Amino acid sequence: MSTTQTPPVLAAELAQAWADIQRYHPELPDLAAPESLIGESSSACGHELSFERLLHEAVHGVAAARGVRDTSRAGRYHNRRFLAIAEELGLDHPEEPHPSSGFSLVTLSPEAKRRYRPTIERLQRALKAHTAATSADTSRTFRGPAARHGSSGGGVRVKAVCDCGRNVRVVPSVLAQAPIMCGGCGKPFRIPEIVGAAAS
Repeated sequence: MSTTQTPPVLAAELAQAWADIQRYHPELPDLAAPESLIGESSSACGHELSFERLLHEAVHGVAAARGVRDTSRAGRYHNRRFLAIAEELGLDHPEEPHPSSGFSLVTLSPEAKRRYRPTIERLQRALKAHTAATSADTSRTFRGPAARHGSSGGGVRVKAVCDCGRNVRVVPSVLAQAPIMCGGCGKPFRIPEIVGAAAS
């Protein structure tokens, strides 16, 4: 499977899964850049990319639509307002908040697993194909310092742009692993400084 084809497929599956959530929660805004989630292996919720992680992000989307401040400490601490919306969307939580991340460690409830089972299975297949495609032939690809040191891909994010003017924040080594395609124009995101340096 080609690494140039997999990111747009995964982005499309993420967009479809988001639309499935919107059917049950119409106030959830559209996902502007599903491809931006592909490059981030973790977030404040501590989860790898999965449907559970997507539902966690949807909680933040509903909170934003309602004008609810659901986090503090630069987005790390998830408060009880986050928790209340998480429960509405089908996420369970520990009884006590984590000292540094609050109620961020939510998990799918049995009811949510049943409701979204086809969506979860479809997204898992796309994630598995994406992982297989981006981990193939590592001898001929540059994966950046994060991969060399066994990191999960964390690091300083920079702005990557596409031809239609949209932008996402991404770790350069993650973008070097495989293209992240724009859902608007279908072209790959790129870091402008690198483009300028290549032209000179």
